Amino acid sequence: MLRFVTGNEGKLHEAREYLDDVAGVEYDYPEIQAEELETIAAYGARDAYEHVGEPVLVDDAGLFVDALSGFPGPFSAYVEDTLGVARVGDLVRREGNRRARFRAVVAYCDGETAQTFAGSVRGRIVAPRGEGGFGYDPIFEHNGQTFAEMSPQEKNAVSHRGRALASFSEWFAERQ
Repeated sequence: MLRFVTGNEGKLHEAREYLDDVAGVEYDYPEIQAEELETIAAYGARDAYEHVGEPVLVDDAGLFVDALSGFPGPFSAYVEDTLGVARVGDLVRREGNRRARFRAVVAYCDGETAQTFAGSVRGRIVAPRGEGGFGYDPIFEHNGQTFAEMSPQEKNAVSHRGRALASFSEWFAERQ
């Protein structure tokens, strides 16, 4: 069994779309501050493996806004907690250039291997719409719909995390 280290049911649901035998485990691993999502996720996976003692998956994701030189990027969770999603959206819409991308990195650690898999999706920042999703989903529009307006299946089919999980699942299946 593979353990996905998250307290977020939405993320766990996404993982189950790509992986057969995965269970969630809540563990608050230390999240280092770094410029690259790969560095953050790999560190978290190694730490989580030491705690759990079984193969683990950890993910880290961020919203990278073109007009803000990629900010908030790897600091997206902190910015969401301090400024809030609506204020980030307001700031970006005032800049004029609303292009952005979501990027996710899934890190796997089994005690021997620490491997990362990335996925991204382009879109633009809009006024908040929709009731679903979490985080920045209400202000991130892809192909005319915000992630919050999409069903979980629609979002998962195009999301940054879904793309990273698809890459991981292919790699993992070849190892089995």
